[in-house]
Amino acid sequence: MNKTILIIRNLLGLAFVVFGLNFFLKFIPMGGPTPPEAALNFMGAIAPSGFLAVVKVLEIAGGLALISKRFAPVGLVILGPIVANILLYDLFLAKAFNPVGFAVLVMEVFLIWAFRKNFAGVFAAPRE
Repeated sequence: MNKTILIIRNLLGLAFVVFGLNFFLKFIPMGGPTPPEAALNFMGAIAPSGFLAVVKVLEIAGGLALISKRFAPVGLVILGPIVANILLYDLFLAKAFNPVGFAVLVMEVFLIWAFRKNFAGVFAAPRE
């Protein structure tokens, strides 16, 4: 099980680091079919605002935290909302099932489960 956790943790972390860096360095050409108008409008609104650049910095930070192991739970917390937004973008704006986005979701959930002891306090009943 430890090797599975190691592989998934590094794979997910590396994916976020690579695609986060690609936003700034453009070393992987991004293309494909033209997304629906709602998706284009959304990207047209967030890209020039600088919002997407902040998300990409968080992707890099979360990915590096996952790769480091010591800060893997922090990386999962940083990447959780980003993974949720990837899934929501695909479902509601692109109107398509993205198997890569779904795989990222499955890896995130698996790692949260694998590091569940680190999140025990979050799910514990509040003390009064």
